[in-house]
Amino acid sequence: MEPVAVVREFNRFYTNVIGLLRGGLVDTPYTLTEARVLYELAQRDAIELAELRRDLDIDAGYMSRILSRFESDGLVDRSRSAADGRRQVIQLTGPGRAAFGTLDQRTSGQVRALLDRLAPADRQRLLGAMGEIREVLGASRAAPRAYLIRPPKPGDLGWVVSRNGAVYADEYGWDASYEALVAGIVADFAATNDPDREAAWIAELDGSPVGSVFCVRRDEQTAQLRLLLVDPAARGLGIGARLVDECLDFARTVGYRRIMLWTNDVLAGARRIYQRAGFALDEQSPHRAFGKDLVQQIWSRDL
Repeated sequence: MEPVAVVREFNRFYTNVIGLLRGGLVDTPYTLTEARVLYELAQRDAIELAELRRDLDIDAGYMSRILSRFESDGLVDRSRSAADGRRQVIQLTGPGRAAFGTLDQRTSGQVRALLDRLAPADRQRLLGAMGEIREVLGASRAAPRAYLIRPPKPGDLGWVVSRNGAVYADEYGWDASYEALVAGIVADFAATNDPDREAAWIAELDGSPVGSVFCVRRDEQTAQLRLLLVDPAARGLGIGARLVDECLDFARTVGYRRIMLWTNDVLAGARRIYQRAGFALDEQSPHRAFGKDLVQQIWSRDL
């Protein structure tokens, strides 16, 4: 049989086995897609709508209809992000978690009944085949993309300024004063940096810059990590962690004993990278910057 026909025949067979063609999933009022949305919402306290859509790859209109139904049924609450009022945050209500609990229990029961019908050897064959399918399809879908970490070339410093301004305006609603701050940092680096004790790196993917970080002198013993950025289109490849590692290795090599950085608490993704790299929070305080009420933070670590 032709390969495409084999795959389609298997799909028809398996959808019948688990009952996807019946009205609701496991005798509930929810479709497979709605059940998956409930599952994702149940895995965390709250999630931004944009992240939920990205994780599930669901059309915006379709997702809106699902959430509207859930909201009218009292299953979800929708609110505005404290960090950026343009962003919508979704979370399950108590009834929503109860609905997910029913779905989860019935689905587990259905799978358990399927496996219980099989002899132990057949069960292992089935689970092994499922693992192979995931490995093969996962590898083809998420093949690693090669990127390059290099020193800045002409034009890269201008990219750092413009991309910082655009990304932070889009993701956090920061105003032009942030771009002005970045422009000042970059201008100082270009005009006065000491190449023996200061450096910058650009991450390049498919021939274009997608990330940056700077290591500058704070004092004789202390370096400062500045302007870590990974373009949204290049996230998930480990670029941020690699840029931080480059900065740490350089600072250690040229003789600094400590490194610090300044950030704001809404930058959760960057904070996770810093924590994994061994930075610890030293101090924080509320402040008004870039058109927002923020909490500024100082993080540091020994080298």
